[in-house]
Amino acid sequence: MKYKLISWNVNGIRASIRKGFWEIISELDADVVAIQETKADDEIMSKGILENPNYQVNWHSNKIKKGYSGVATLSKIPLKQSSTGFGIERFDLEGRVVESKFEDFTLFNIYFPNGGQGPHRVDYKIEFYNACLDYTENLRAKGEKVIVAGDFNTAHKEIDLHDPQGNQNTTGFLPIERAWLDKLVEHDYIDTYRYFHPDKVDMYTWWDMRTRSRSRNKGWRIDYFFIASEIKDNLRSAFIESNIQGSDHCPLGIEIEF
Repeated sequence: MKYKLISWNVNGIRASIRKGFWEIISELDADVVAIQETKADDEIMSKGILENPNYQVNWHSNKIKKGYSGVATLSKIPLKQSSTGFGIERFDLEGRVVESKFEDFTLFNIYFPNGGQGPHRVDYKIEFYNACLDYTENLRAKGEKVIVAGDFNTAHKEIDLHDPQGNQNTTGFLPIERAWLDKLVEHDYIDTYRYFHPDKVDMYTWWDMRTRSRSRNKGWRIDYFFIASEIKDNLRSAFIESNIQGSDHCPLGIEIEF
């Protein structure tokens, strides 16, 4: 069976709905949609803001700060199990992870921390990264077919942002952040977009709204689908929907067949 998976940082689900979220999702026609930065707490989510007859919804909301972070996974295909977080309270309270076990694969929908607000948040981000890798590696050791999707908040290589030289000291392109993505690759996770498009330039997933950079395509590729290498032969395509508006990020996706 072939599956189409979409990931999208919507930068506020309520605003996104006003900007045509459901029309876009209908057009994309995905089997699973992983959305990040819902900015909606449990009270809002439990009122059915993402209720849709075509999708089952599971979410993880921030428990300590309203209007911040939050993820939700919408699935058309039968779901065996859903859970949230890594079992580490200081990470889980920020509402960043939905784990979805399907018949053929396990999908992680993750909104990774931003390293802004000072060095302590960069440290937190790296610690979160490492907790994620420990968690997914444990599942791989048990034979689960792992897919990690979401906003990683880091551009990996110089090809992945418009001004690499000017951003050497900017969080999101710091050597320590990029080194963790190297570490992910060293653990045999595959950047699905680069698997098919290793040299394609000017392909980004986020643009700074304050500088109106999208109209000039001065962006960053910080959203990814990484898959465990043992399922690379199942991968059929990877794509970025850079023309789709409605957020400061655009959707991206993969097709995978089992």
